[in-house]
Amino acid sequence: MKLKPAPELTVSGWLNTAEPMSLAGLRGQIVLLEAFQMLCPGCVSHSLPQARRIAEHFTAHGVTVIGLHSVFEHHQAQGSREALAAFLHEYRIAFPVAMDAPGEAAGERGGLPRTMAAYAMQGTPTTILIDRQGRIRRHSFGAVTDLALGAAIGVLLAEGDPVSAPDGSDPEMACTPEGCPAP
Repeated sequence: MKLKPAPELTVSGWLNTAEPMSLAGLRGQIVLLEAFQMLCPGCVSHSLPQARRIAEHFTAHGVTVIGLHSVFEHHQAQGSREALAAFLHEYRIAFPVAMDAPGEAAGERGGLPRTMAAYAMQGTPTTILIDRQGRIRRHSFGAVTDLALGAAIGVLLAEGDPVSAPDGSDPEMACTPEGCPAP
């Protein structure tokens, strides 16, 4: 099965990090991308607390958690940087959070935020798990149980770091636990 590369994040700003982040800069780490809205009940009650627990327990093992605030409704109430900063403070969310760049009303799936559209997300919460090679390994809309998400992360951790090609060539041609592709 051919795994799809994760599209780069298209964002208008970052919170809880000194420098902007990129998926390319996180190659070699497992990334949990949690798309949310602060007025989404499932996000507030389930996915954000879950993402916080993942960050607390797995960061030391090479898992990076990134929140993606993807506003597609109630823009006035939740669209400002200040409102998001207050929300993150009140809910004690310390992992990096990107503000999804607004989409254009005429295109991009009816004005959905850009990263949300690039990943073909159905709404919030959406949980995306990206492996060390930058490929999407899980894409889930709605609540994901702790057990299912922990198991998926465990599988990726068990894969270990990819084995480089013997001549140090193209990392896309490197061996993985699934096998070694021919050039």
